[in-house]
Amino acid sequence: MPLTDISIRSAKPTTKPRKMADGGGLYLLLNPNGSRWWRLDYRFTGKRKTLSMGTYPDTGLKDARERRDAARKLLANGVDPGEHRKAERAAGVDRAANSFEVVAREWLALRQREWTTTQYEKERGRLENHAFPWIGALPVASVGVTEIRPLLARLIKRNHVEQAHRLRHQLSRIFRYAVATERAVRDPAADLRDTLPARQPQNYPTIVDPRQVGELMRAIDAFTGTFVVSCALRLAPLWFCRPGEIRQAEWADFDLDGEHPAYAIPPRIRKLRKAEKENPKTAPHIVPLSSQAIAILRELRQVTGRGRYLFPGARSVGRNMSDGALNAALARIGYKGVITGHGFRHMARTLLGERGWNPEALERQLSHKEPGVSGVYNKAQHLPERRKIMQEWADYLDTLKASTEPAG
Repeated sequence: MPLTDISIRSAKPTTKPRKMADGGGLYLLLNPNGSRWWRLDYRFTGKRKTLSMGTYPDTGLKDARERRDAARKLLANGVDPGEHRKAERAAGVDRAANSFEVVAREWLALRQREWTTTQYEKERGRLENHAFPWIGALPVASVGVTEIRPLLARLIKRNHVEQAHRLRHQLSRIFRYAVATERAVRDPAADLRDTLPARQPQNYPTIVDPRQVGELMRAIDAFTGTFVVSCALRLAPLWFCRPGEIRQAEWADFDLDGEHPAYAIPPRIRKLRKAEKENPKTAPHIVPLSSQAIAILRELRQVTGRGRYLFPGARSVGRNMSDGALNAALARIGYKGVITGHGFRHMARTLLGERGWNPEALERQLSHKEPGVSGVYNKAQHLPERRKIMQEWADYLDTLKASTEPAG
């Protein structure tokens, strides 16, 4: 039976909280201390949730019902009322309920479940830096090409072409979400797709001339920084892993004494989608260890082997080395802008390919997925061949390092 103001005022507290239902999921929670809280129970994507609707008598029965009806309208449009409220708070109380920023923050919350923390922060930061200050307070339905074009033009003017493309695509996704939740009728960002300059290929600086590689290897051996960073710098070309897979490496993932010594890179630090990282069935990526790599690791284990990380941070052994440490070390030996930590991957792939190794095995060693249908069905890992590749590569680098012929 629906509540009345008389029934609410006359209700007496008991020793336990008591629910007084009104209908449509709305109820008044009468607490032992006499306080009265409006609550709304609802389900979203199969999960039961509860939303606070205010306190009585500050929020009267009529106001509580209006808030319930507004929340149920959001649900009917596929919007979680709880996430909508969070988005409104994040956007600021002065924003309109369906402002671009509110809708965008709802979209971010929806996507957060499938993104890594790093990806979420990048997506949110791009909007906070390049969109919200200019269009955040505008009703999402009123934002058009006229309002969006200057956002992209600012990035183009600073030669941030790739960022402009990413922002346009991100805005387009938000407008499509607004259309799906009946708060906009079209996606104006799509109209600007062909107005942006073409993307420029972004290749990491690398070295592929064998004589220059030899000079680099000698410079790495002459590095005079800390022992830990020196080991990371010496191992980077031998492994040609992604930089994050080097700096976050943990001793628990290494087998130095088995029949086939290897670094088993766990999914949590690999370049994978969040669902793959969290799936217990996702296999680690295997990096066979050459004899040269094992020798460096045995040295390093004497220094950092009692801790978690191979390369602990300079300020705390409980954290791994910073993401800029490798590139800073390369800059210190005179290779700033010439090669980066990621550039070792390009170097190895190019030179090993020229030496005739199986391209498919090389791609597997780089942890690249084969595109198309063949990538779905071809599960070959080529591990025996990859063990030969990694040892041959280490031997080849030693040969180049021993050569004193200057690069032309």
